Amino acid sequence: MVVKGEESDKILELFLKIGLDERTARNTIANNKVTANLTAVIHEAALTEGCDRTIGNLLYTVATKYPGNALKHRPKLLEYVVSSKIKTPAQLEASFSFLSNVASEDFKQEEFEAACGVGVEVSVEELTQTVNEIFEESKAVILERRYRMNVGELFGSIRKKHPWADPKIAKQLVDAKMYELLGERTAADDEKPSKKKEKKEKPAKVESKAVVVDTPAQPSEEELNPFSIFPAPEDNIKVHTEVFFSNGSVLRCCNTRERLDNHLKFTGGRVFTRFPPEPNGYLHIGHAKAMFVDFGLAKERGGCCYLRYDDTNPEAEKKEYITHIEEIVQWMGWEPFKITYTSNYFQDLYELAVELIRRGHAYVDHQTPEEIKEYREKKMNSPWRDRPIAESLKLFDDMKRGLIEEGKATLRMKQDMQSDNFNMYDLIAYRIKFTPHPHAGDKWCIYPSYDYAHCIVDSLENITHSLCTLEFETRRASYYWLLHVLDLYQPYVWEYSRLNVTNTVMSKRKLNYIVTNKYVDGWDDPRLMTLAGLRRRGVTSTAINSFVRGIGITRSDCSMIRVDRLEYHIREELNKTAPRVLVVLHPLKVVITNLESGSVLDLDAKKWPDAQADDTSAFYKVPFSNVVYIERSDFRMKDSKDYYGLAPGKSALLRYAFPIKCTDVILADDKETLLEIRAEYDPSKKSKPKGVLHWVAEPSPGSDPLKVEVRLFDKLFNSENPAELDDWLADLNPNSKVVVPAAYAVPSLRNAAIGDTFQFERLGYFAVDKDSTAEKLVFNRTVTLKDAYGKAGK
Repeated sequence: MVVKGEESDKILELFLKIGLDERTARNTIANNKVTANLTAVIHEAALTEGCDRTIGNLLYTVATKYPGNALKHRPKLLEYVVSSKIKTPAQLEASFSFLSNVASEDFKQEEFEAACGVGVEVSVEELTQTVNEIFEESKAVILERRYRMNVGELFGSIRKKHPWADPKIAKQLVDAKMYELLGERTAADDEKPSKKKEKKEKPAKVESKAVVVDTPAQPSEEELNPFSIFPAPEDNIKVHTEVFFSNGSVLRCCNTRERLDNHLKFTGGRVFTRFPPEPNGYLHIGHAKAMFVDFGLAKERGGCCYLRYDDTNPEAEKKEYITHIEEIVQWMGWEPFKITYTSNYFQDLYELAVELIRRGHAYVDHQTPEEIKEYREKKMNSPWRDRPIAESLKLFDDMKRGLIEEGKATLRMKQDMQSDNFNMYDLIAYRIKFTPHPHAGDKWCIYPSYDYAHCIVDSLENITHSLCTLEFETRRASYYWLLHVLDLYQPYVWEYSRLNVTNTVMSKRKLNYIVTNKYVDGWDDPRLMTLAGLRRRGVTSTAINSFVRGIGITRSDCSMIRVDRLEYHIREELNKTAPRVLVVLHPLKVVITNLESGSVLDLDAKKWPDAQADDTSAFYKVPFSNVVYIERSDFRMKDSKDYYGLAPGKSALLRYAFPIKCTDVILADDKETLLEIRAEYDPSKKSKPKGVLHWVAEPSPGSDPLKVEVRLFDKLFNSENPAELDDWLADLNPNSKVVVPAAYAVPSLRNAAIGDTFQFERLGYFAVDKDSTAEKLVFNRTVTLKDAYGKAGK
């Protein structure tokens, strides 16, 4: 819940007391998780009356970065912070690393203190001597670069020799030494190096050991291998999470050695992951990230990834969606180890539910959904929570045999109704639904919930890494609680940020609404961010995977990725794979008066910009006759200096052909409507006009060029984040689809097949749509040629 009113003011006062500036304090309050952590840390440190800013900053770091698997030791660490035995950020980071490896196990105090530099004092004299030595070693480079020198390199050298030195004193010494060596900072020191000069010098590059050159920073291990952050299966014995109960007890969830050994025996020590979509709609680009994480980790570690259909809701699932998901997974380049269904485990799940009741951890409840909601809000127990175990066993059997009406009973887990985590409020495990199941048939009339089934099936399939998006983080306590009380193997759970892209909606509910109500043309409408829609638009799976990999596997939950970034990767891919062709969207007739009527020249046009003259496969033939068509937008009645198209008396070059000069303009009777223009061509190509136009000619006298339909797609919504708008449907872009019914294309496109991609020169990248027929080809615009993201520096 969001902190409001008087409570917010009290927390703000508490945060200000430990030295946070007001802006940082208010930003912290806006983040519920950090607020809760920092409040707990301040109380654990017994500093509710305040402290100096240095200690306060360290407390903030503990609240935001402390390893979750070692919460047992946090109070001890805070003793070191409060007593100033740990007083620098470097010491604190070292303590995090040490405690993360220790987890919930005990440790030797002397080992901890040695790892964190406790008691190590670096005198000013020692630090001064080190600074002098480092400056002497780097003197030549410093004198050359002056104040443009990257002082971070100097600090790095200092940290190597004195990792526990006070960074403030080190900075003072470095600043003083820079001034001693260089004197006052000059205006020239603030000038940026001329990029033009650097480019001129570039060709003179030679191999020379004597030349000092700047090398780009090496990419981190995580950038090279985004899966390096995940632990090995054999390390899955540490505490996964700690579940805090309202009675003060703490459940530290982890595998026993015996349980982990049994798991490793089954898996052979390999990584086992799963991609678990719910078959109630088409997959979207967010699922592409999930596939990259789940399948990608298994592939990188030489392991296995299940494709598991999370089919616990028979009312929402369709065979159409199941077929689509399997097809899209393969199209994205992933190969499942096995295809399974949660419904394959319905019998196991039922038997474990019975066992859960027997152990006193579940009960049959008769509250209505409205009553359950009310009781949860008030943190009140259900009146049936403490009914006898035998009674719940009998009623659950009645539910299974169809003897209780739908909506009259549920099976609920007995968790903690007074917990601070609402996902521990006695979640529903089973509900009654007299609906046949698409996969299991009519055998069952009770169906498990996601919260009950997901973790158990993960355990039954021996999943090593259960990876999901951050909105499931609050469910982690319930996930591990259930596996713990049933004595089941516990996978390693890790949450990552979901993929949010601008100018679209990703909610399956909203997607289903606009599809069902025909705001778009089906689940594979090219304007949607469904993977089927992107594929139909002409986007390749390679481009999508490259986009996802570039984003990384982060836990930043506030990221909205601009669609420009996706388009950059699409262009990068299509620029290498899509051959160039000439197409005119809005044809304007040009009659070349000095070329004989009926004369047709076959000219060579390049499929690729770097086509070699001796490679015939890199060229295609285009006819050139006395009637050609150019874009209407490439002609103006009035010329200007910044305009490079045709105008009366002006010349332009027809790409791969000849320069032409406009000699006359034919208007309709209204003296405004342009019908055609007359021009003369320069067969010698001696004239060199600046403007270059794309064009299409009549292939033979009196016959029109190949006529095609072109669909120009744009962003589906005008706002970057339409999902946050109250009237999100009103934000739909009315110009997101513009159909050009009669564009002209070169003859070589006649044999294009569905899915083929091309670059229409000067227009963008296009793909052949499935609506194409033998009589008429239909092209979808995949992306324009303009690249806002790449120009902005990626």
